[in-house]
Amino acid sequence: MDVFGSFALILAFVCALYAFVGGIAAIITRHPLLIKSARQAGIAVCGLIFTATLSLVYLFFTDNYSVAYVVSHSNRDLSTFFKIAALWSGQEGSLLFWSFLLAVYVVSVLLTYRNKNGELMPYVGVILAGVQLFFLTISNFVASPFKALGVANAAGSFDLVARADGNGLNPVLQYPEMVIHPPNLYSGYTGFTIPFAFALAALLARYPGEKWIHLTRKWTMIAWCFQTVGILLGAHWAYAVLGWGGYWGWDPVENASLLPWLTGTAFLHSVMMQEKRGMMKVWNVWLVFLTFMLCILGTLLTRSGVVSSVHSFAQSSIGNWFVGFLLIILGVCLAAYFKNKDYLKSENQLDSLVSRESSFLFNNLVLLVACVAVLSGTLFPVFSEWFTGSRISVGAPFFNKVNIPLGLLLMFLTGVGPLLAWRKTSTESMKRNFRGPVMAGLLGGMIGFSLGVREMFALICFSLCVFVATTIVQEFYRGARVVKARSSASWIASCVDLTLRNTRRYGGYIVHLGMVMIFIGLAGQAFNKEVEKELPIGSTINIGKYELLLQSMDRKQEKNYVADRMIVEVMKDKKPVMMLYPERRNFPTNQESGTMVAIYSTLREDLYVVYAGMNPQNNLPTIHVFINPLVKWVWWGGMVVVMGTIVALVPNRAAVLVLARTEAPSATRELSGIRPAQLTLREGHD
Repeated sequence: MDVFGSFALILAFVCALYAFVGGIAAIITRHPLLIKSARQAGIAVCGLIFTATLSLVYLFFTDNYSVAYVVSHSNRDLSTFFKIAALWSGQEGSLLFWSFLLAVYVVSVLLTYRNKNGELMPYVGVILAGVQLFFLTISNFVASPFKALGVANAAGSFDLVARADGNGLNPVLQYPEMVIHPPNLYSGYTGFTIPFAFALAALLARYPGEKWIHLTRKWTMIAWCFQTVGILLGAHWAYAVLGWGGYWGWDPVENASLLPWLTGTAFLHSVMMQEKRGMMKVWNVWLVFLTFMLCILGTLLTRSGVVSSVHSFAQSSIGNWFVGFLLIILGVCLAAYFKNKDYLKSENQLDSLVSRESSFLFNNLVLLVACVAVLSGTLFPVFSEWFTGSRISVGAPFFNKVNIPLGLLLMFLTGVGPLLAWRKTSTESMKRNFRGPVMAGLLGGMIGFSLGVREMFALICFSLCVFVATTIVQEFYRGARVVKARSSASWIASCVDLTLRNTRRYGGYIVHLGMVMIFIGLAGQAFNKEVEKELPIGSTINIGKYELLLQSMDRKQEKNYVADRMIVEVMKDKKPVMMLYPERRNFPTNQESGTMVAIYSTLREDLYVVYAGMNPQNNLPTIHVFINPLVKWVWWGGMVVVMGTIVALVPNRAAVLVLARTEAPSATRELSGIRPAQLTLREGHD
């Protein structure tokens, strides 16, 4: 099966090369058969990548320890569930998995638009084939997952061998979320290839209007949704497994996943200005280009070892290939832009700073400043080593100091945008729209202050969250009131009907509501508490209102590891609450260990308990306890964001129709045989 998988990858490379070269020839000649054959080659590439990926999965499930990659990342005692995660746990497999997910997107696009947009799709096919060609080059000639295991013989050649067992999977990956976190994150990374291909294709083909935006909106939102889910699942994995008490530490690989999310979010907002007013065309094209390049940069940071991270793979020379690919992408984008920049001229200008357009513009600026800050802080150790010879790291305090004010400003703009009109907002309209949300925000701040919140940024955050939430409720109320007046339905039914009539707008509001919940959770970090103590059996440790009693310890033998476990009784206000069982797991196959955190979680706070290890000098266990307020709001907020994105992807149930005003026909015009002005309908949108 390893030979079969390797052969499938070679064939995929050949087909991708034909799809790329043949696609360019098809663009030049416009020959229908050549266009079709290039498209068919692109579909064949995807089928062959699927075959190679399934071959590697088969090798894992059959415990084939004659393949080096299987030996390095699996063993016989590894559960079937985690053998799935082993596919992407190493360098070679993760790159093949990247190609697999990209192939899912590519074949979907090629089949969806196979008989549509004939002027644009040949360009799209060539660009997608070019991206696939790069990753297939890596998987075939640089980091193949199908390398056979061999040992050198006396003649200087290699003999193929098969080991009895493998080295096992990295302990930190043996957690259920690691089976779903990487596929979601990689689906976000690879998904942004589709809007990139359409944007570059539209620029090269000088495709008319904003059609490429309409074609790729759903693909962009799908990629953005997967990226969001991937980031949140990664944060939850770090929170529940690594045992350091937090979920976001500004680790370089964490930052790498955030960067394309920031620019992708900016694009999803500013694209409305291009659709509504024909503005920001250059801005939007470069946002798409930048988002894709940041996805490739994130892959580079994860796989090259250029930055130190608990999430990254080992040091390797593969980074040079990604640097070269990035330079090629940048060169192609610059050449396409300068050749066709006249095609991107804006149709309108900004009429007023007090308008919805300006809120989108400021929103984009804040997101890009945050992106630049995160990128510069992430790469600062690399640059410092280049210029000074010593590696100087930038820690969490730098990122927090820069990004907390930017995040608060972004939350403010999230609430302001819906309250402003397009083009220009009158003073009277501002007073009417802002009065309720501003008063609610101030009231929320006063309530927070009265409850003892004294941290400035946390107090501002809570006030802004109330302000934005009130804005969203106000928008739903105004729309539902109109629907209710026409249909006499209940308020809930009216809100549902309103949402389904304009899913993009109200789905966006649901996303904003989810972000409000996430920001509430983030603000809770200002009130974290922690205590660490060596604790004899029968002793207690106190933190906040909680008292923790270490009742006993035990050891349990599982198939793939041995767990040393604390049995801790939790009491609150002298009353028993529950039992917690934090663990330390030892994996004999690779002689590594890992933690399993125990968490008592409520909407108000998490009690987070870690078994930090045994002191070898006095043989006492060390317990590390945290109180992390409002963490659950982050996870629930993420679910609301995903729900809102799904709603925004659903087609409108019925067009939102607005009557266009026309002059009443005069009797003279009717008598003279001139047809009266007709009542026209136009579709309303944001």
